[in-house]
This record gives sequence, C-alpha cells and structure tokens, in this order.
Amino acid sequence: MAETNINHYAAKDFKSDQEVRWCPGCGDHGILASLQKTLAELDIPKEKYVFVSGIGCSSRLPYYMNTYGFHGIHGRAAAIATGIKIANPDLMVWEMTGDGDALAIGGNHYIHAIRRNIDIKIILFNNEIYGLTKGQYSPTSKKGLTTKTSPYGTIEEPFKIGELTIGANGRFFARTVDYNLQLSNEVYKEAAKFHGTAVVEVIQNCVIFNDGTHDAFTSKENRDDNTITLRHGEKMIFGKNRDKGIILKDLKLRVVKIGENGITEKDILTHDAHEPNPGIHYRLAGMSLPEYPVALGVIRAISAQTYDAAMMEQHERVQARSKIRTVDELLRSGSTWEVK
Repeated sequence: MAETNINHYAAKDFKSDQEVRWCPGCGDHGILASLQKTLAELDIPKEKYVFVSGIGCSSRLPYYMNTYGFHGIHGRAAAIATGIKIANPDLMVWEMTGDGDALAIGGNHYIHAIRRNIDIKIILFNNEIYGLTKGQYSPTSKKGLTTKTSPYGTIEEPFKIGELTIGANGRFFARTVDYNLQLSNEVYKEAAKFHGTAVVEVIQNCVIFNDGTHDAFTSKENRDDNTITLRHGEKMIFGKNRDKGIILKDLKLRVVKIGENGITEKDILTHDAHEPNPGIHYRLAGMSLPEYPVALGVIRAISAQTYDAAMMEQHERVQARSKIRTVDELLRSGSTWEVK
C-alpha cells in the first residue's frame, strides 16, 4: 500500500451525493465519517473499493460512499462480498453489516467467511437491537431485555461477537466505539492492511430503540475505568488514573491495582496481538463488566493464507498440467470443422 497520498484524497472525496438518512444522534454517522477519513489516508484508487451490505440501518452505508457498492439482501452480504473478492482479487471489499443481519439470518455466511479467511473487511455495527425493523431483540441483545418481540424480556444468552469470531478460527478481530473517531480510524487502517477476514465490532448506539445500552462502559464518566484499549507490544494498563492492569493467574485473567499487594507494571500482561494460540485473545475478546473492562483496539491479528490466494494458486497448478488451458483451446479441441 502507498505510504504517501499520491492521489491527494480527502475524506470529502469519499462522500456521495446521497442524503445521509440516519436518525439524528445515531452512532452510524461517526462510523461513516471514520471510514471516509480512513480511505483517504490509505490512498488506494477509489475504483479499487467496493462496499457491500445486507439489510438494516448499517446497510445503507454503501449509498453514502463515493465508491463502488452493492446493496444485497438480508444476511447475504458475506456471500456477496466473497463472490466479488474471488472474481476480482485486486479489489478491497468492505462488508457493512449489523448484529441482526450478520449473526441471525446471516450467521452461517458470517462464520464460514471467517473460517475460510476470505480477504474482506467486515465492519459489524453492534447496537444490540434490530433498528430498521423497529426494535425487535437481536442475537446480541442483553438477556432480559424487553422489546417488541420479547415483551416479558428475552430468555436467551446473547452472542459475544469476539468469542464467536475467534471460535470460527478468526485471524483478525478488533473492537471500537462509534464516537471514538481516532480509535476507529486506527482500527480500520489495521483491518485494511490485514490480508484475510478482518472483523471489526463497532459498539454503536441506537438512539431510538436501544438508547444507552452501552453506557456502562461508553459514557464519559465510565469509559476510562470500564474499558481498556489494547495495542500490540504495550502493557494492559487502564483506568482514569492509569493504575489498573490485567494479569494472568491460574490460567485466568485478573484485574489488579498497580501498587497494591506488591503489584508493579512489570507484572502486567503485555498485549501480543500476533500470538498464534487463540486462548488469550479469546479471553480478552470475551471480557465484560462487572468483572472486567471491555477490550477495545486490535485484539487478534494472525497472518495466514487467504482463501482467494489459495484458490488462485490451485487454479494455476491445475491449469499448468492441463492439456486444455483456455476456453478457446476447449472450443477448438476434439472434432472441429470450419464452415465457409
């Protein structure tokens, strides 16, 4: 990827002429702004980008990007994105999806795209509700949540997106928050540079149907003590006073306070996003209140061969030993004749 902005792009160059039709205050506005800024800084020609979506509020995003785009049907964005990438591996394919679109009707496509390690970027908006269809509970809704389809409260355990992704052999998983444009920009860049399925969960607020569902760790008064931003090679330290940390004891992550019980910064875990064994990443991705802070940033990034690269290699091997290498050769093989 280019290191300098030879195309001289700015975020505005990725804004389409379509009116952005999300509710005022919706977290989707922040996601859109972060992505447009990221694409300008990546400095890849605009014709190389394709944004694909399914159905939902998140799935409107391709209309607002001045790039190629494809608005698919409910839950099928991963399948469409896979087809596009395989047909033209030179394209950078971004899938825009929500917790309902990706994990309910699209759940099977989601886990298999990850398992195959297709070189696509999946931005998963998680507001823990169905927004476009007016407030039904989703696969990530908190247990007990009262909604139009759970009037007495949900009785299901929700998915934890990070655990699901890493459990499906995900090589890249990151998490950010809709309003944190700086962190989002950082995470989207890492996802773009990664070769393989890069999943970014965006903690997003639906102001109409599930307002404040993430406040316990995203509100101004809570976020410093209830989130930890992980960066490769840095100590897992957090807190308003930067005096809390995470250690591994008896095969379990534990939150400690630096300076108490002889704990020093040396005892705090150093984040290794490139550790092949998924165990620690799985634990970090699954951390939740009240026992743990919620982990943000790039949690896992493991290099592996992509499906599209493996497919092209296989194609070239088969073609090399085949007597017929092209469609033209196929049509001219066997018994042929010329009509004059």
